[in-house]
Amino acid sequence: MDLRRLEEAALNAWPAERQQLFDGWLLRCSGGYTKRANSVTPLYQATLDPAAKIAACERFYADQGLPCIFRLPSFAEGGLDDVLARRGYRELDRTLVLARDLHPSAAPPTRGSPAAPAAAEAALDGWLDAYSALSESSPAQRAGHRAILGRIAARPAYLLLRAGDTPLACGLGVLEGEHFGLFDIVVAAERRGQGLGRQLIDSLLAWAIGRGARRAYLQVVAGNAPARRLYDRLGFSEQYQYWYRQAPPEAGR
Repeated sequence: MDLRRLEEAALNAWPAERQQLFDGWLLRCSGGYTKRANSVTPLYQATLDPAAKIAACERFYADQGLPCIFRLPSFAEGGLDDVLARRGYRELDRTLVLARDLHPSAAPPTRGSPAAPAAAEAALDGWLDAYSALSESSPAQRAGHRAILGRIAARPAYLLLRAGDTPLACGLGVLEGEHFGLFDIVVAAERRGQGLGRQLIDSLLAWAIGRGARRAYLQVVAGNAPARRLYDRLGFSEQYQYWYRQAPPEAGR
């Protein structure tokens, strides 16, 4: 599997407000909503001195009023992690990128629950209302989330499971070519462990296969054991990891 292409698809599926490519490093800024959209990701071969580049990144984010954060994919890290650690950057949120192949002749069945209808597509704002309720997002978080989702250039699928007017689970899929990313999978706290997460993911994968997807991927925090067990049962396997390094408060001043 082309890991760099997979990483590009994941970054495209979560678009930043502003970004620039700096000697193989992608600098992204979105007003502080999520580290993914407000961090530096090293993607391609670099030629400049790392220390000078890090200092330039620190100044860039200081000018935005944001901490300087690096997002480090394991396949592209190349010793940068050690350099950042020596500068006092602390490690945060180690995450696994999982993927599986999708086969047109074997679309995953949608496992219905007696207590939930089949998953249905929703408009962005209706879906976001449900996500915000299930995740208990603040109005500021909802606004930042809405801005990112509104910038998706690929094809999104917003799926909801409801009981009447009550949202039970929701999830987002983003289709770019043959790659289909799963994001924002959330189930109502009182309904977890009842198969609704799997039902929702099955529905998202079926949607993607019907539109030509050949590979699905997702990101899960390394310490989230229940989610990892679910994704293992669904045939996902680890492709690479990434983690964040955040600058000490004085960086860039």
